[in-house]
Amino acid sequence: MPKSEPHQGFPARLLREEAVIEACRVRDFSAIFQLARRAGLYPSRLARCVEMTPSAVGEIIKGKREITNISVIERVADGLRIPGGMLGLARRDWETDDAPVAVPVASGDVDPFGCPADTRPDDDLTDPEFVATLIESQLPEHYKSSNFFGARHTIPAVVQHAQTITRLLESARAEAPREALLRTGGRVAEFIGWLYQDLGDFRRAALWSDRAMEWAQEAADDHMQSYLLFRKSNQATARASADRAVGLAKAAQRLPGLSPRIAALAAQQEAQGYALMRNPKAALTRFDEARALVAEPAEAGPATELDTSYCTPTYIEMQRANCWIGLGKPQQAIELFEGHLAELPQVYRNDRGVYLARLARAYVRAGELERGAEAAAKSLGIVRHTGSARTFGELSAVVDSLTGERQLPTVAAFLEHFAAVRDQFAA
Repeated sequence: MPKSEPHQGFPARLLREEAVIEACRVRDFSAIFQLARRAGLYPSRLARCVEMTPSAVGEIIKGKREITNISVIERVADGLRIPGGMLGLARRDWETDDAPVAVPVASGDVDPFGCPADTRPDDDLTDPEFVATLIESQLPEHYKSSNFFGARHTIPAVVQHAQTITRLLESARAEAPREALLRTGGRVAEFIGWLYQDLGDFRRAALWSDRAMEWAQEAADDHMQSYLLFRKSNQATARASADRAVGLAKAAQRLPGLSPRIAALAAQQEAQGYALMRNPKAALTRFDEARALVAEPAEAGPATELDTSYCTPTYIEMQRANCWIGLGKPQQAIELFEGHLAELPQVYRNDRGVYLARLARAYVRAGELERGAEAAAKSLGIVRHTGSARTFGELSAVVDSLTGERQLPTVAAFLEHFAAVRDQFAA
């Protein structure tokens, strides 16, 4: 939007109307845009506010196009001055303390638990330890949901959990309730960081990881601190920062009393850093150590223990396979991917999309272009539903390698399908 134009979004009074609140809650952008139009934002002005073409805005209003990409949702929030919480986003940079809240005036003030105004989360009727336990018990289902349906479907609920914990921490005075909130909050914030990383928003991923580390340190939760160092190493690897990836992975392994799975996660992450450094000997050594650490069945821990159940021999070998591609050994990567993909549980759909895209890269590197296009097409079928930026990044590399091979029918079909899905998520 040109700087000379004064900013115009939803009037504050409309943001408190039930129709606007409900449309934002379910992310019905057709309804949101229609309501914005009634508030005086005609399509051409609305298009400038949200940085879209007027034709795209028209298609959204008519219900012919959906908005699912998180960065586009953020553009809408910023362009229309819709507070982040109303759309399941983090607080926007422009929000002030007196920004409208996402509750209907007619139904009274409502807190995240659906309590009326006279039973706030910090009153005597709400036990912080109970809330922490309740949120903790819901995390496994959120993990499954995000891996099957995609991060953007899960973020609104877990961000609300984090906001609830933040409010309760402001009033928790006793040591035991505060520690329970901090431990659960660390897990929630770490998970949000991962969700944003999968959507390609590394800035928010880092911010939430930092918040998780702050809570874990206050709670003296050594396992969580180690896990967060592993996660930060993973973020560094995703951005091809080899030295930082290795350094953070080593730091994760220095904390005492680590469980075998956390130690394995950190070791394989160190291996990925060495692979980026083109040091196959060091990488393979650390992968072997990680593989040995997860060879024995894990003992069942308490319900509040970190969920590292995904760290299995299959997981370690998938990471090793990805490194083989970068090390110029695509055939070894193909053998590992093909050998372990069948072992991946059905609920790990998002991960399957990533691994299929990497398998496609390996096939293309090995000169098997049509098999690469076939694997990439399967991955694309998944990413249409999950919206994973991780997978899009992998598939973009495949596209770059196949662009000059349109004479192959399988390749041409994949490239056409990819272009359609890319345009869908760019809308």
